[in-house]
Amino acid sequence: MANRAQRRSKNNGGMPSQYDSTQGRGRSGMIDESQLQERSRRLKEGKKGPWKPSSSELEKYEEIALDTDPDNYDPPQVLRAPHSGRQWARLFSWIVIVVSAISFFVVMWVPNLPMWVIITVCAVFACGVISLFFTAGDSKNNPNLDQNGTAV
Repeated sequence: MANRAQRRSKNNGGMPSQYDSTQGRGRSGMIDESQLQERSRRLKEGKKGPWKPSSSELEKYEEIALDTDPDNYDPPQVLRAPHSGRQWARLFSWIVIVVSAISFFVVMWVPNLPMWVIITVCAVFACGVISLFFTAGDSKNNPNLDQNGTAV
């Protein structure tokens, strides 16, 4: 039985003969199928010659950049005043959550408070969180979601 070096020397550079379509010849005379398909597609589009990289989008963005005035910058408002009843209720829910969270930390560190105080603070916090589900708007009006409902 031949050793590994002899078997590799029989094969073309270690490539088994069943996979070697050139069968030891160079690739210079072979036809490249993908290049022919690309050339056919370009001829159908009416473009002649080999493919050359070009970008029309770059020119479009350059025009937009040249047309914009750098001094005319109006940053978007991050915080807006609530303008509907639902938004006022949502603001109130967040205030209830923050106040009950602060009072929960106070209750946690003050010793010997009655159990009803701890239960009341926890219940107020839970009501604030649950009220967010009722005051939240539908996902169609949320600017932070894409068309699939994924956060952007």
